[in-house]
Amino acid sequence: MTQCNKVILYAEDDEDDAFLFQHAFKQAGISHRLVVVPNGKTAIEYLSGDGAYADRVQHPLPSLVLMDLKMPGISGLEVLKWIRTSPSLSTLLVVMVTSSNQDTDIHRAYLQGANGYLVKPGNIDAIVTMARSIKDYWLMQNRVTGWVEVKMRGQS
Repeated sequence: MTQCNKVILYAEDDEDDAFLFQHAFKQAGISHRLVVVPNGKTAIEYLSGDGAYADRVQHPLPSLVLMDLKMPGISGLEVLKWIRTSPSLSTLLVVMVTSSNQDTDIHRAYLQGANGYLVKPGNIDAIVTMARSIKDYWLMQNRVTGWVEVKMRGQS
């Protein structure tokens, strides 16, 4: 997968949060393209390659999914469950990024198969710090198996 095709999918229904994260990702020097979708239904459409997202050259599978927990319609947990039961996507990295710090939400996310759980900070400096942490760990240090990388390359 070439660098220009590296994508992070961010499912977030709050436009202000989406804008702040886009800004923070630029500040953190993340070269992956951040694709923001406004809800769980659209996240599933993107990941399925349905409708407007059918062209995998323009809309490649993401190397990382950031998922808000509580979205109207299809929740982040429901999208996560769908990902984990979809054979071609089941090993996709999914990190919940939410304002909920409730133990029950954290526990449910990990039970559903989340790879990580981050609580959204309250100010832009802390969001930039979080973006740098995402870059350092999930995009640079973390390793996926060769099988996942080959499978993702085959999608583009």
